Amino acid sequence: MKAWLIANHFLNGNKFSELTNWLFQAAKAAGIEMELKTNAGCLAILGRGGVEAFKQSQKTLPEFVLFWDKDVRLAAYLETLGIPVYNSSKSIALCDDKSMTHLTLEQYGIPMPKTILAPMTFENIGYTDYDFLSMVGHELRYPLVIKECFGSFGAQVYLAKDENELLVKVKRIGTKPMLFQEFIKSSEGRDIRLQVVGDQVVASMYRYSEIDFRANISSGGKMKAYQPTDKQIALALECTKRLGLTFAGVDLLFDEHEEPIVCEVNSNAHFKNIFDCTGVDTAKKIIDYILLEERNHRC
Repeated sequence: MKAWLIANHFLNGNKFSELTNWLFQAAKAAGIEMELKTNAGCLAILGRGGVEAFKQSQKTLPEFVLFWDKDVRLAAYLETLGIPVYNSSKSIALCDDKSMTHLTLEQYGIPMPKTILAPMTFENIGYTDYDFLSMVGHELRYPLVIKECFGSFGAQVYLAKDENELLVKVKRIGTKPMLFQEFIKSSEGRDIRLQVVGDQVVASMYRYSEIDFRANISSGGKMKAYQPTDKQIALALECTKRLGLTFAGVDLLFDEHEEPIVCEVNSNAHFKNIFDCTGVDTAKKIIDYILLEERNHRC
């Protein structure tokens, strides 16, 4: 079986290349003839003669694509050629934009923090006034969380302790899409990451921090293996089902009664930390599941 593994051409750090190499080796061990490509080396060609030109440039097309990137336009293009893409372009797009994640899950009654989406503005105009922040503060109370809609590793997540901090941080974010959420005090500095592949939670870890309201490991958090409850497992699987994901990392918070609520869902969740924590090889799980899916489709 021939496949492509697509990564981003412009992310060259060890944190990213380590994962693609891991997936590549897992595919090789499973007998898959996988070719590693980047989004810059696999340009979508549209219009007159575009598809033929694309096929000629790539020589042979794969039987499926493991899409380890967020270039949703390229993923969608490959799908138009009839190539199965894991995860799908739609599911990647829904997860990459946190506002779309919440909008989708809201339709199914998924428990989440109270959330307000910032009004859209334009880069050449910006916010001509900030009156809407009064409603944000009134509805969510302080402290409250500000999240850029596009971001990873907790780096674009901020805490505003009062109206002045909220205004300063919103001005700093500028015209980038953002949302505001109630601060779940009962989950301050702690959450759980559930790694989902197919219809199973294959690994889980408890993340905690004594120095930051975020529990992300990249923000200084620590981790330990965790046995999720049936309710936490069911919630994680419901999220991935509703977002159309084949594999994902689901982050859950603890409400005031220790019940789970959804923080985020990651379509390309890094899995080295959870491997170090639990010993579960997510790369192998992903490859084995896709291989089973492809074989079932051919039967």
